[in-house]
Amino acid sequence: MENKGHWWDKLAKPQYGDEIVIRADRNIVNFDPYFTEGLTSIYGAWLEKMAADDWTVNPSVWDYRLAWHPVQYVKGNMAESWEFPDHYTHVVHLRKGIHWQNIPPANGREFVADDVVFHFNRMYGMGGGYDKPCPSRDRIQDLISVTATDKYTVTFKFKELTPELMIERIHDISQASCLENPEAVKKWGDVNDWHHAIGTGPFILKDFTSGKSAEMIKNSDYWAYDERYPQNKLPYVDRLKYLIIPDDASAAAEMRAGKIDIIPSISAEQALLIQNTNPEIIQIPTSGGPAITIQMRNDKAPFNDIRVRKALQLAIDLPAIARIHYAGATSADPSSLCSSEMGVEWGGVYETWPQDVKEQYSYNPTEARKLLAEAGYPNGFSTHVIADTAGDMDLLQMVKSYFAQVGIDMEIRTMATSDWLEFVVKSHKHEQLVYRPYGPLGHTKAPIRIITNFYTGLSKNFNMVSDPVFDAYYPKAEAATSLDQLKQILKEANEYTARQHYVVSLLHPRQYALCQPWLKGYNAQVHGVWMGSGGPSLLSFYAARFWIDQNLKKSMRH
Repeated sequence: MENKGHWWDKLAKPQYGDEIVIRADRNIVNFDPYFTEGLTSIYGAWLEKMAADDWTVNPSVWDYRLAWHPVQYVKGNMAESWEFPDHYTHVVHLRKGIHWQNIPPANGREFVADDVVFHFNRMYGMGGGYDKPCPSRDRIQDLISVTATDKYTVTFKFKELTPELMIERIHDISQASCLENPEAVKKWGDVNDWHHAIGTGPFILKDFTSGKSAEMIKNSDYWAYDERYPQNKLPYVDRLKYLIIPDDASAAAEMRAGKIDIIPSISAEQALLIQNTNPEIIQIPTSGGPAITIQMRNDKAPFNDIRVRKALQLAIDLPAIARIHYAGATSADPSSLCSSEMGVEWGGVYETWPQDVKEQYSYNPTEARKLLAEAGYPNGFSTHVIADTAGDMDLLQMVKSYFAQVGIDMEIRTMATSDWLEFVVKSHKHEQLVYRPYGPLGHTKAPIRIITNFYTGLSKNFNMVSDPVFDAYYPKAEAATSLDQLKQILKEANEYTARQHYVVSLLHPRQYALCQPWLKGYNAQVHGVWMGSGGPSLLSFYAARFWIDQNLKKSMRH
């Protein structure tokens, strides 16, 4: 029988050496997974996770550009294998021979099961001196206990368990699942000082200058080998560098000069300009993160009245925003919980919504004023929005103008990102509207996680929605025994969310990832260079496997 080999045989073979330079669009302020993705983080380059993407999967089968990864495309990383002895137990077998970096106080000791237990206790307030979950995560309600049953085995006990739930809760592929060093946390209280960065990963953080750059060097004692080329010890490149460049035009100039290898996310307008001047730079369409929304306190007047919430949506001309603000480079469709990129079967595709729901998202200022009058505001009302300065202020001005046409006077108050997160997400001190460059709609993340976006009492539900109908979807999703059941539940949740107008849906602008032709392996994998709420971070799994074609780079005079 003919041996057809592997799909990657047609690709050039990896080379060792050189560096990867990544553009960060905001300052890096978080070095500890305890503070998770709410702040710009790069700890994913030296910390690792138990699970990872399957590097051997052909991108034509699954390209990993969605934040949600079906269970069949998630494999062990620091975990060698796992099993489900019953419906309540998940047993994880760790790889032997993984060591913490040889930096005090870890001093190169072996990574063991107690380290995993420490992480879950600390992150989710489950014991070991930790009784509260981290500020922007909630306790996993169905997780009963995490124990080290021997040096390399961790046992998770659940009220009830499904493989989908396991991937979402235990092997979450976001940065929050990165495992921190217990000795470092115990010595310093946390590891949010970059000098205290210690991991098991392929790179060691050597230098950081706030607002300017971060530099990492190769960890020569790294444990992993390339799954495509099992004889190749990782990592391939010698250095990683982040250049902090908030301005898109300045970042584009550096990209044209060959000084940046990856821009994880840039607007369609900027991508077009680069395409016109530098067609050799590879452009990859991405989901661009969640949809843009204006969010309101659903528990406070006037926004606790659904008529007011509907009026806000009817006041917005989404097609005009798409045409004028985005120059036609994005869809004019509103969003519900799921991004349309997840497909029709999940219920997030606008074209499949019932006609009466679609009409609630059309531009109809007359109907908006009528609803406001019915709600007791015939002359409108005054309000304010707390806006993260990292957002699109020109877009917010357009929204202010539309609201004014139906009698709503919206004052714009701005806050820096870190202050916004403290005021809104952590402390819930906002009383009216809030705005950030992303929101709770239009997600491609794990389905059960999506379905908690407006769940009563969770920290991320800073819209303060408390709706027993919506809350009922979560336990139903947890109890689903098949993917088809889960899809139907989420489909129902999408329609219900669209009908309730918990937030004002704006648009889901198209974004592009850019990379130099000499960077190999990068396909805009969403967790290759993470570009969620926490900004860009090259996760260690991919950081170890990407490489530079140095001959091509030299031939292009860089």
